[in-house]
Amino acid sequence: MPSHVTRIRLEEENVRPHEPSMPHAAGNGYTGLKAKADGGSRIRPGSKIRPRNTGRSQLQEASINDLHDLVCVGFGPASLAIAIALHDSLVSPEALCRLPGLREHLPKVAFIERQSQFAWHAGMLLPGAKMQISFVKDLATLRNPRSQFTFLNYLHSQDRLIQFTNLGTFLPLRIEYEDYMRWCASWFDDVVDYGQQVTEILPEKSSVWSEKVDSFVVKSKDTTTGLTKTRRARHVVIAIGGSPSIPQSLPQKHPCVIHSSAYSSAIPELLKDTNQNYRVAVIGSGQSAAEIFNDLHSRYPNAETSLIIRGAALKPSDDSPFVNEIFDPCRVDDIFNQDADAREAAIKSDRSTNYGVVRLELLEHIYGDMYTQRLREADQSNWQHRILNYSTVTGIEDSQTSSHPANTSGVRLHIQKSNGHDADDVLGTLDVDAVLVATGYTRNAHEYILERTKQLLPSNTSNFGVARDYRINFDEAKVDSNAGIWLQGCNEETHGLSDTLLSILANRGGEIVESIFGEAGTMGNTIHKVNGVDGLDQHHHHGANGFA
Repeated sequence: MPSHVTRIRLEEENVRPHEPSMPHAAGNGYTGLKAKADGGSRIRPGSKIRPRNTGRSQLQEASINDLHDLVCVGFGPASLAIAIALHDSLVSPEALCRLPGLREHLPKVAFIERQSQFAWHAGMLLPGAKMQISFVKDLATLRNPRSQFTFLNYLHSQDRLIQFTNLGTFLPLRIEYEDYMRWCASWFDDVVDYGQQVTEILPEKSSVWSEKVDSFVVKSKDTTTGLTKTRRARHVVIAIGGSPSIPQSLPQKHPCVIHSSAYSSAIPELLKDTNQNYRVAVIGSGQSAAEIFNDLHSRYPNAETSLIIRGAALKPSDDSPFVNEIFDPCRVDDIFNQDADAREAAIKSDRSTNYGVVRLELLEHIYGDMYTQRLREADQSNWQHRILNYSTVTGIEDSQTSSHPANTSGVRLHIQKSNGHDADDVLGTLDVDAVLVATGYTRNAHEYILERTKQLLPSNTSNFGVARDYRINFDEAKVDSNAGIWLQGCNEETHGLSDTLLSILANRGGEIVESIFGEAGTMGNTIHKVNGVDGLDQHHHHGANGFA
């Protein structure tokens, strides 16, 4: 511990596992842990004490007119993990000693979210759908198993811990995991401004004496009233997730074309009669496409469904232990430190672990359905549910052959079908009432709201490249070292396949807090004693195989 940091002796109170452990350090005005300072020195008094058991975090709401220490654009899992890491740091005297940006006062923080409430993949919360990662990779455990925001603590608070244990699984239902994240998010309601769409971020100098840009203006628009709000912050994190990606061969907006992200809410509005013999096409070969294809069979038992895939067959995901190490937090260092060509090759080689693959359990279930149809009918063209392989949709037009009772027409898909050999491709059409598109997301929305900050980039680049700590590489001669913008969930090219996934959020949230509020230069390969949990207070030494 640095000599200038007051050493604190702590006597932990008895706190129920699902209650926050809040230090009674006067420097932050919390309750929960008693603190004494050696030599009679005390931590400087701060904000008023917040009672325990209020269901609120230690992040306190700031006036919209204040200069914020941190504004996060978006409040999905990535920003939620940052909020949790920040809370855990504020209640940890060890962390406060290491994070000077948190010692003097409670940080002024705000989260801005477009949705009206916290929601995660609401369109794909399908019956029976399970998570694809272990619950241990929740929003806190891998960073701090003692955090109140672990999945196990959530289960304890809901009186389901024993019953969940009896399931004997590491993979919760998706609806339960979303409820876990909603539970976490509810602790931060007073610092989240829902229903706000951020429109732009502008650089500014906070005073006439500032030589460099040392803060940013974040403008947002109320999604209901259209009224504009403005906040100022020294540090901004952008974590707005991906935008639905629809192939160019399809219209970007059409009442019969639905992206998977809106499936469970949009499809009942389009196809209202669950007993109708609709015809539905699903485009895609990954987990979402397979889940939708499978869900349609029970949701519309009389419907004819077609799964359109480019390849020869659906492929299983590989979740074996060695492959799973690709998504370990420590692997981010390995990927980032490679030269650009080697990194691109490594990511390309590993893409099949995350893209265009289906969990084996679901794949086998779908194959069983196909086989049952084969028992009854040898001619696949007469099957109710079909998989059209080697197929690509090349165009779409309105059709007058809809079975949709509410519309006069559906759509006709133009399909290019290759037999996988050198023969000419076969062209065909498919008339359907709805097209479900499960072709992923684009992750470049940050570029639009950051357009006015491009002037801060080095003269030889126009891209928003980031450092290892996810901070945009602005020109140091133009931006103060105590200000910056961090990007989340759009750095796969530099930080690897895990960048868009849940697997590393707990650790990454801690890294962001460390980067913004810690000593300069502490971010990197060092593992600290974080939030009262012992880590390795030394640097990793990687062997030839790249593992720590």
